[in-house]
Parts: sequence; C-alpha cells; structure tokens
Amino acid sequence: MRKFAVAAITAGISLAMCQTSFAGTETYFVPLTESAPVTDADSVEENTAPWVVPPGVTFEPLTSMEEVEADPSQSVIRNEGLGNNESMWDMAAFSPNGKYVFIPHETLYGAGVSRYHIPRDHMEILWQGDGLGAEDNWNGDYGAFDPSTITPVGTLLLGEEWSGEGRLVEIRNPLVPNPANVRVRVLENFPGVAHEGLRFSNDTNTLYYVDEFNSGSVYKAVFQSNDYGTNAQHYVLSVDAFDGEAADLWNDPSNATATRTGAATWIPITDASGNALTVVDPFQGGPNSDPREDDGARGGRKVADELGGTPFGRPEDMEIGRLANYNEVMYFAATSERTIYSIEMTGDTTAIVRVFADDTNTPKNLGFDATTAELNSPDNLAVDAYNNVYIIEDAPNSSSTGGDIWFARDADGDGVAESVDQFLSLRVNGSEATGMIFNPQKPDQFILNIQHPTTTDSSGAGGPGDALWLMDTSALGKASDR
Repeated sequence: MRKFAVAAITAGISLAMCQTSFAGTETYFVPLTESAPVTDADSVEENTAPWVVPPGVTFEPLTSMEEVEADPSQSVIRNEGLGNNESMWDMAAFSPNGKYVFIPHETLYGAGVSRYHIPRDHMEILWQGDGLGAEDNWNGDYGAFDPSTITPVGTLLLGEEWSGEGRLVEIRNPLVPNPANVRVRVLENFPGVAHEGLRFSNDTNTLYYVDEFNSGSVYKAVFQSNDYGTNAQHYVLSVDAFDGEAADLWNDPSNATATRTGAATWIPITDASGNALTVVDPFQGGPNSDPREDDGARGGRKVADELGGTPFGRPEDMEIGRLANYNEVMYFAATSERTIYSIEMTGDTTAIVRVFADDTNTPKNLGFDATTAELNSPDNLAVDAYNNVYIIEDAPNSSSTGGDIWFARDADGDGVAESVDQFLSLRVNGSEATGMIFNPQKPDQFILNIQHPTTTDSSGAGGPGDALWLMDTSALGKASDR
C-alpha cells in the first residue's frame, strides 16, 4: 500500500471515509409501513414537517432558499428562468470538523458550490461558473454539478453530470475565509463521463467513479501521490462472464440475458502515468450523448465500450465500506434497474459483483410490519459510521405518493442485504431527497437536502424552495451500541 504524506487528514475525515466496523447492524428503528402522501406547495407540511419518520427520529430545518435570500448578508446560487431547477441543491459534503456543509448545484448552466456554516447559520456562494454555458460556451462555465466529496487532503471534488462537458473540478481551498480567494482547477487527467458517484477507497489512494448512463460503467483511478491532477491510472470494470454488447444499453436485446454479476476484472484505460492505452481519447469532454450516435460523446464512455466495460442501468451514487471478511466494498445504485449492487474488491485488479438489494427479490421490513412502499428509482446512497447503507429514491413515486429512504440491513456483512426497511418518506410534491450524509463528528446526525420543489421557482408564489434539514437518531440509543 502506498502511503501519502498527508498531514491534513483529521479524525473527522478518517471517520467519514474509513468505516470502523466490518458489518452492518440490525435495524435500530421501527420501519414505516407506507410512502407518505405528498402535500401542496408551500403547505404547512413543506415548511415544518416535510419528512415522515419513525418514532425517535427527529428533524429540524437548517436553511432554505427563502431564508438565505431574505438576508442580504447571505448568498446562494440561483439561475432565474429555470423554474424549480433554478438552484438544485444536490449531493452535499461535510467539512471534516462537521461545521461546514458544501452544496453543489445541479443547474443547467452557471453551476457551482455554496458553503453553509452550521454554527453561524450562514450560506454563501463559494464559487460559480460564468453562466456562458447558456450560450454553449463551457470555457469558463460548468453544468449539473451532482456529486461532491472531500478528498483525503481536504480539497473538494465536484463532478458534472448531464450538462457541461463531463469534467471533474477540484476546489483547492474550500475553507478559505474569503470566497474571492478560492482556487479552482479542472482535473484534465480524468476521463469524461456523466459523474454522479465519487468516493475514495479506505486506504485513500483510489477514487471510484461511475458514468450515469443507461450503458454506464464503473471506474477507478489509482493515484501515485496526493496531487489529483497528475499520476493516476484509470480502470473500467468488466464482469468476466459478461457476453453482451458493452456499447448497448443495459436492457437492449443484446444484453437482456447477459451476466452482469460474479467475478470481475479492472481493465486498464491508462498506464500508471496516466497515458491512454486505448484507440479513442478517454479525456475527451463533450455532451452527455450516446457514442453510437455521436463521435463527440464523452471519452470515458467511449473507452468503456472499446474495452468491454460492463454496462449498467444508470449507475448513480456510490459509497464505500468493508465486508465482514475485511475486504473493501463499493455499493452503487443502478436507478433504471431498481437495483443496488455491491462490488467486493478481492485484489488490485479483481472484484466480485453482487446484487446487494433490489425491489423484486429483497424482502422489505423483514420481521416488522409489512410496507406497501416500493423501492423505486434508487439514486443516492449513504453509509453511516457503522457500515449501514441507506438508499435514497430519486423522486416521489407518483404525484400523490412521496419518495422514500430505505435502510439496507446487512448485519452479516456479506454484501447482500437481508432486508430493506423503510426509514423515511418525503412528502413535498415535485421534489426529491438528496445529499444525505452523516456528520463526521456526530454519528447520530445526518443532513438531507430537499431538491427542486415547486417553491424554488422564482416566478411562483413563494415558499421555502430548496432546503437543508438536520436529522437526528440519538433518541434511538447510542450509535456506538448498534
């Protein structure tokens, strides 16, 4: 194992990034038994109680678009004219000390990141593109920042998903007191994909990432140093028994019966110095298009097709943990498949892919009262300090039924959940829950964003808009006892 000279790693980063237990716990709450009915925009429920939770789980509002914009000393990204997508608070990251929350904005153009200071209850724009992406000029602009993650050296990574060029951006000094002095760079040494999941390995020298596409693959970058702009070797995952067409969609007839679980191999895209080993250019940026129809599509997607990277149905968020056998495991949500996969790392270039949980085969609320809810469009994931995985749905299941968050019970730590138990339900119509992440200093607490409710629309009748909530499970007992 390579050891980086990283003085900046704190106990908070270690807790957030390196799980201390090697199996999950039993379910520690009484699961819900149905999805919440949605409420009208700017209703009492949206303002004060947007979450339906089990007994013992509490929540409180931290901030919202309405609160920030009513205070001239605060600021937050808004691109007017995009309706309820004007701000798009997405997959948040905590600072290691648990005081700051970084909120990427998944906007069509003018994307950036806002920084919220919890003790001061203060939001400010940390950095934003120049907005010229509205004119298809991406030289100084960025689109659809979806994932964010704090690196082992304390920088902040952001990734473009469906808009922009498919780039990774690094904020070099996210805790800088004056945002005017923020330092930002594009990581040119990363293949272009639709970024959604970004997480570092437990030993911190590998960054896993995915391509959010219906023929999307899973990737990793292995670093030789803690400078993420250089010296990375990139790989794409290929299931050994996969006999379909890598370039086709996961559910095309060519892949309908193809095996996508079992033993797998990490196929190198570049050498250890980051030089491409492929015919096509993996570093090509471009639109979020299908390589079969557009030669200008993002390069990471094209090299996966060239090398036989196994296609999945919209790989989205991911998390890293450990199994009971001590092996590292990556979990990722395949939204189109209504499935969460686990990838056990068995060697530097070998792995085992399993179905961790899905709507059809995984029991729900096992041993508790049954639920009528479905595991619908799993999108974001979260892992607590005790290796438990939480599954956050993409959006309400219908115009009348809210979106849910599930606790995936894998108490034996084998990479296959024994049950998914209904944890929370969001009842704000037109919105989705996102950005669930646990406080690295307070393992009983986590945050959640409410993204793109109709009240965000600046031309509407008002209301909280995108909002950040603090959730607390301490009344259910000490997390350390779970």
